[in-house]
Amino acid sequence: MINVPSHARQTLDLAGFRPVTDLRPVEWLISDSLVPYPDAVAAMDSRAAAIAAGEADELVWLLEHPPLYTSGTSGQAGDLLDPRFPLHATGRGGQLTYHGPGQRVAYVMLDLKSRRPDVRAYVAALEQWIIATLGAFNVRGERREDRVGVWVARPDKGAGFEDKIAAIGVRLKRWVSLHGIAINVEPDLSHFSAIVPCGISDPRYGVTSLVDLGLPVTMPDVDLALRAAFTDIFGATVDAKHAAPTADAATALPG
Repeated sequence: MINVPSHARQTLDLAGFRPVTDLRPVEWLISDSLVPYPDAVAAMDSRAAAIAAGEADELVWLLEHPPLYTSGTSGQAGDLLDPRFPLHATGRGGQLTYHGPGQRVAYVMLDLKSRRPDVRAYVAALEQWIIATLGAFNVRGERREDRVGVWVARPDKGAGFEDKIAAIGVRLKRWVSLHGIAINVEPDLSHFSAIVPCGISDPRYGVTSLVDLGLPVTMPDVDLALRAAFTDIFGATVDAKHAAPTADAATALPG
């Protein structure tokens, strides 16, 4: 995850990430089965290299992982309180986070050199994508100056309490983006208790999901909202030409 101060993100000009009409539509791919993390990273790296070489189109890949933890480049060993699931080191910035069933992960592979080579503006656009997606369900997601991700106020828990509902993790290779976002739809929230999520230990700040907020939302509902919001911010999408990799094989996404 590339950490960008929220006060800077909130004032960024997102004009470069308005719908782009002179680029090919971004391919949109959904995996129905759980995808092991190493397979996903290998596939993502391969596709990003092909995009950078001009051999493949941009891609958004929606998936779920089996239960696991990932540690970014700023991860601290003490943030893993209970190693109940596999831990994977990852090339993104940031600290520890959890991925698992019920969480919609979107790996975003965009050619920022062709769009706008501005990392801060890109992260702000990802935040806005999440906020717009949550808005489709009448959930008010917000940025915070001192905390990466998207948060929702929880006055029902007390004054000043907020829960994180979505995470952002970014890495760039040759100006092609890797990793992306994760929105909690209906994960097992108890799995977050085994870590200090993103290094945030303040008891006022927890983790929530759309279902935890009382919304009868399904993963397909979220996928539709994600695609509509993405189109508004980044431009047109098209269904991917090939089926998604399964949990058993395929370590590269075909272009």
